[in-house]
Amino acid sequence: MDVNIFRALKHRNYRLHFTGQAISLMGTWMQRIAISWLVYRLTESALILGLVSFVSLIPSLVLSPFIGSFVDRRQKYRIVLFTQIGLMVQAGTLALMVFLGYYSVWWIGALSFIQGVVNTFDVTARQSLMVELVDEKADLPNAIALNSSAFNAARMLGPAAGGILLSAYGEAVCFAVNFISFIAVIGSLLLMKLVPKPITAKQESTWRGLKEGFSYLKHSPHLSSLILLLTASSLLVIPYTTLLPVIAREMFDGDATTFSWFESAAGLGAMAGAIYMARTRMGTNLRFRVMKASGLLALGILALSFSSWLPLALFSTLFAAMGMMVQNSSINTYIQTHAMPAYRARAISYYIMAFQGVFPLGSLLVGALASAWGIHYTLLIQGVAGALVALGFMIYIRQHINRRYVPV
Repeated sequence: MDVNIFRALKHRNYRLHFTGQAISLMGTWMQRIAISWLVYRLTESALILGLVSFVSLIPSLVLSPFIGSFVDRRQKYRIVLFTQIGLMVQAGTLALMVFLGYYSVWWIGALSFIQGVVNTFDVTARQSLMVELVDEKADLPNAIALNSSAFNAARMLGPAAGGILLSAYGEAVCFAVNFISFIAVIGSLLLMKLVPKPITAKQESTWRGLKEGFSYLKHSPHLSSLILLLTASSLLVIPYTTLLPVIAREMFDGDATTFSWFESAAGLGAMAGAIYMARTRMGTNLRFRVMKASGLLALGILALSFSSWLPLALFSTLFAAMGMMVQNSSINTYIQTHAMPAYRARAISYYIMAFQGVFPLGSLLVGALASAWGIHYTLLIQGVAGALVALGFMIYIRQHINRRYVPV
């Protein structure tokens, strides 16, 4: 194993952050599957299950730009500390309600919405804080990639462990484990030794800050083009992940075990992409990498749409997930390393809006397409859309290079 893959861990503050997040993410994934199971058990409605997921993600779409302006004018460390405490309280409330038997789908939906709001603050501040946790800027891409690795490792292991606890002890235990897991991340934050950096953003109203952030992106085409690509991908391409249960059942007449194979293939592909990103060094042309990864994502979905052999479908899912991971992680890394410090949180907030905020809208769209036209045609449309997005970005990059080197 190349030790350079873990080079960001030499920084004490980042090492504490990584360890705390790795433990907490396991609990987060346990809570996610427990909420899904609980809502479906209460309602037996796929529509309500989708709506609960929707209300937990929609704050990212509506609030992200405003939150970016808010975060840019405050100490990121304090925001992350308070949001982690808030998420811990939310998990504890869920655990207590289910343990006492005093709960309903409406309470679960309300708590999911609150979690979505707090999480939008948390993700924006935590991503912006990353620069302060890594002393050497050259190690920042590796730090971002390691975060993705921890997320995808938890994505593979958390649901498996959560499924065992869920079947043996019920939903309350999963929520309680998530509550306890926050002790690790809050403890790691308290152990950090950070020198507060001066706030470089202007002390202005949130609305004024929002307009400033939009103006900054408007005049930074190297950033805005990546956010537009991610927006299109989140709306039309990335939501293929929500169709994995339908693919397992309708395309391969499978059951829950078949579905778990597709989830594992997606997790393995994302993990491979994260490890690949962990080897990234400063100076790597990340925009060319985004272009290639977008093409791989589209190719994987197109191959999946034509697959009639299960192993081929699983490999197609793996490659699509790898392309998605490299695309999104490269965009994230580019924004964090190229945005001006005074506007970094606002730029990241638009990234979060384009990814997490647009995704639930895309999920509703592809769900409607799959119901109307069937899973094969929906995947084909998504694959073609992904290819067009990649082609459009390639044309933009070529034109940008040509404009850059035209003699004046």
